[in-house]
Amino acid sequence: QFQVVGPRHPIVAVLGEDAILPCALLPAMNAENMELGWFRTTFSQAVFIYWNQQEQTEEQMAEYRGRTSLLRDILTEGQASVHIHKVRVSDNGMYTCFFRHGSFYDEADFEVKVAGMGSDPQVHIEGPEEDGVCVVCKASGWFPKPQVQWRDLSGNKFPALSEAHTQDTEELFSVEATLVVRDSSVGNVTCSVLNPVLGQEKAMAIYIPGQCCFPLPAELWGGAGLSECAGSPGCAPDLLSAWATEPFFPQASPWKPAFAVILTMLGLLLLVASYFITKAHSTRMLKKKEQQAKEEVLKAIGKTAQGKCRPGGEWDS
Repeated sequence: QFQVVGPRHPIVAVLGEDAILPCALLPAMNAENMELGWFRTTFSQAVFIYWNQQEQTEEQMAEYRGRTSLLRDILTEGQASVHIHKVRVSDNGMYTCFFRHGSFYDEADFEVKVAGMGSDPQVHIEGPEEDGVCVVCKASGWFPKPQVQWRDLSGNKFPALSEAHTQDTEELFSVEATLVVRDSSVGNVTCSVLNPVLGQEKAMAIYIPGQCCFPLPAELWGGAGLSECAGSPGCAPDLLSAWATEPFFPQASPWKPAFAVILTMLGLLLLVASYFITKAHSTRMLKKKEQQAKEEVLKAIGKTAQGKCRPGGEWDS
């Protein structure tokens, strides 16, 4: 009897390179005359089969034919390793190694993590966006799904506006991430694309100017598109006009403070005028009421005087 032992930790296999899938017997014993097999999720998915001291290809999966080999030199030591040549994305996942001697057998499971570094990130300025500038970062040919991080010169992280991933026919990932920079003093921003399995990244930095020139119409210079930043190296001043430059970030107008002061003063004047108008109206109404009261008193006195006078002009005593 024996025990089959596989790798304790996942095997990292780099795209395009070779991977080794080792298994061993405990206690160590000669495995030359045993039946050995490496399989995927089921025994019908054979990666490599060794039996009767020969490689058996009849039941082997088509995608592994010609890409696998067994290191025979260590079989006598109770160890067996299958090499997978030119690793593909499809090699990613779980495996089982199987050893049988007579009627006794044992197996062990282990994981292979395929990883590949893709293209360098390409970063460009898309144009103004809301109250800042939109920057786009693209990369392709990565596996597994890469992680994108934006940073400034000090290493401070920026939250991405969006991040989209797609896979091609070879199951490799492409990523497109966008960032809106709202601080005109940020200077350079760096887009880093990280492979989470390998722990390696590729990065590209881009300078964010305070203003940028946008493509001029072809009829102005006889071309089919021009995108240069005013004042930057390689800029063609003779091809640029004042209207072609546009500030990325909102610029404070010198009239805004004065306009705010004027509005405040007008508001105060309206309040004062409203106060005096209301007060004058109240005063007029009060005087009118007093006049009406005085007239009513005089009328009452006149009626009383007429009641006391006798015919002939004499007054009652």
